[in-house]
Amino acid sequence: MKLKHLAAVVAVATLTLAGCDNKAADSGVDLKTPAQKVSYGIGLTMGKNLKEDGMDDINPQAVAAGIADALSGSAQRVGDEELMEAFMFVQKRAEEKMNALNDATAKAGKDYLAENAKRDGVVTTETGLQYEVLTAAEGNKPKAGDTVSVHYTGTLIDGSVFDSSVERGEPVEFPVMAVIPGWVEALQLMSVGEKYRLVIPSELAYGAQSPTPAIPANSTLVFEVELLGIVGQDAPVAEAGAEAEAEAGEPAGNDEQE
Repeated sequence: MKLKHLAAVVAVATLTLAGCDNKAADSGVDLKTPAQKVSYGIGLTMGKNLKEDGMDDINPQAVAAGIADALSGSAQRVGDEELMEAFMFVQKRAEEKMNALNDATAKAGKDYLAENAKRDGVVTTETGLQYEVLTAAEGNKPKAGDTVSVHYTGTLIDGSVFDSSVERGEPVEFPVMAVIPGWVEALQLMSVGEKYRLVIPSELAYGAQSPTPAIPANSTLVFEVELLGIVGQDAPVAEAGAEAEAEAGEPAGNDEQE
């Protein structure tokens, strides 16, 4: 976390709280009026930001004391120079902790890729992308300039789901070139109707720049991807199947059992 970031968070909180009817922070604080709720929301946002930045040992009582002194005009209990030294120490420690976590995540991903490569059916491309065909088909393959319709579930290597169109119950459409490099490569290998399991190295995913706290920096990502269709060329797989059965005079999903 940058010192400027921390200073800005505290400054915004202090300025906003100046217009609120605040009580001392304790377990019995009132959260009924809009001002009280806004006050709590500011503190909650500050806490989340600080925790995400690796500063999970911040003392809430000391934070409240600093805000209270600023609002009341009381003398600072710690001088500016001493505060700056403390900020620099905590920032350095947080960065060291985050770097260690990022290194551990990167190593775990490499280990996972090495083990996954040994599994039957797994193909490793020249870029390091790994894929396994879960459902084979012989439909068209998308090109770089196409837009596709897909269903997918994305997980970390420990199985934690961070995103899933399947869970939302709605496929997504996007240009092939608008996604992470691992997807760009994989989609052009797939035929419409196929389902792949992808293991994407960090450098073909988000690398050190995570788009969300749900995906740690340097994460190797695992996706199950079903290519439903190429927009403008193929109807999505489910619709195509229904149309074919309708033309044959049979309702979709009512196959006779022998």
